[in-house]
Amino acid sequence: MIKTAEKETVSLDDVFSARSVAIVGASASGKMGFAEGVLMSLVEAGCPAIYPVNPKYTEVLGLPCYPNLQSIPGIVDHVVVSIPADSVMALLDDCAAKGVKSVQFFTAGFSESGYPERAKLEQAMLKRAREAGFRIIGPNCVGLFVPKNGLVNTNGVSFEPGPIAFISQSGGHANNIVQFSDQRGLRFSKVVSYGNGLDVNEIELLEYFSQDPETEIIAVYIEGVKDGRRFITALKEAANLKPVVIYKGGRTEAGKRAAFGHTASMTTSTAVFDALCHQMKAIQVDDLDEMIDVITALRFINPLPKGSGVAIIGAGGGPSVLGGDVMEKEGLCLPKLSLESQAMLKQVLPVDGSIFTNPLDTPNMSSPEAVSKAMSIIGRIPEIHMIVYHLGFHPISRWGINQFMSESFQKRLVDSLSDARQVIGKPILPALRPPMDPTGLEEFVGVQTALVKAGFPVFYSLDKLAKAMSRVIAWNQTRDR
Repeated sequence: MIKTAEKETVSLDDVFSARSVAIVGASASGKMGFAEGVLMSLVEAGCPAIYPVNPKYTEVLGLPCYPNLQSIPGIVDHVVVSIPADSVMALLDDCAAKGVKSVQFFTAGFSESGYPERAKLEQAMLKRAREAGFRIIGPNCVGLFVPKNGLVNTNGVSFEPGPIAFISQSGGHANNIVQFSDQRGLRFSKVVSYGNGLDVNEIELLEYFSQDPETEIIAVYIEGVKDGRRFITALKEAANLKPVVIYKGGRTEAGKRAAFGHTASMTTSTAVFDALCHQMKAIQVDDLDEMIDVITALRFINPLPKGSGVAIIGAGGGPSVLGGDVMEKEGLCLPKLSLESQAMLKQVLPVDGSIFTNPLDTPNMSSPEAVSKAMSIIGRIPEIHMIVYHLGFHPISRWGINQFMSESFQKRLVDSLSDARQVIGKPILPALRPPMDPTGLEEFVGVQTALVKAGFPVFYSLDKLAKAMSRVIAWNQTRDR
């Protein structure tokens, strides 16, 4: 039997540079599924060439719809597939004939199903891709978010490119990290959901992003790895060059069962994986929200704190106690203020109803002018390496009563924090508790937007802030050693 020669494999640079996209399985039935969502996202992001493919329709969402790939008049770089698994081999023949560079399968029901014949189908797919030279992303994934050229899979977010790459075995996490971090100012170079990792997998992506000039921070969600030795080498190289933040799924027995059913991943020993990450100087996190917190710190705090000394300022005794507890619980320390420092604060802040230790609590601490005075004194204390400023944790600073709504207030607050940051040369970390009622949401968003625009890292709780900073400081100190 004559063996078919394999073509040269398309590079990931070529995959991420796709300018024309076909969506196979897009429907005009009125049902909004994955394919239709991707189609809408591509249109919103301004992708240069978008081709719905479905023999049942001549138009989908206002775009001409083609019966198959061969009937598309232009070049097709990337194909998004949302059709039954039984039909994929014929489609891959069409992809080969059309000369596409990459094919992303949202389609599921392959090796993760547990059926041997579906695992064999995956291998047949990979063989066909190797012969034709194109790449497969997935199957069982949501694919790519590359905002630089409008190659996206979610909408309603900023399409401004940024320095963060996210490698995700989960499609949900890949979409959610973009959605959940959008208002906090995080922007991405590339987000890749790779699902079963038949072809493009976590190892190749780590190797790629470690060298990618558009990426400064690498985040990873994995459930399992297929080649432990190569993964260790790739992780070591990446973590030596850039911050790598890892969230490992499938840490419990229930999680391991779910991981196998999700992406056919055989998870590794939790203890072994934890030791590996520590040895390779990667930053481990426990969930997606914590990952966003850590990335927020890495992205916006420059330079990072030189030590773990923190001062907390804001209005409200309860939040002050909470802040002190959660900071020290996570390994940060709150140095006591000297009598001299306390005396200086009492000269510029109201004494009645105030706490002049650390945390610092005064009734007017939601005032930008009071914040500025407090920070100018506290920020000069050598044992304090960062200042946490909180809003929305106490009735004095609650959202929804229009005390923070005006642009004038927001400008004064941002100017005060910016001036203090510049003068004291230490990180200032705003903690804004999101309101539980809709009346305060507009006010909250306004303050958050102003702070993010000025380059501040915004956190949503004192305990999450403490945990993220503890992880980042420990990583930074290990890296320095």
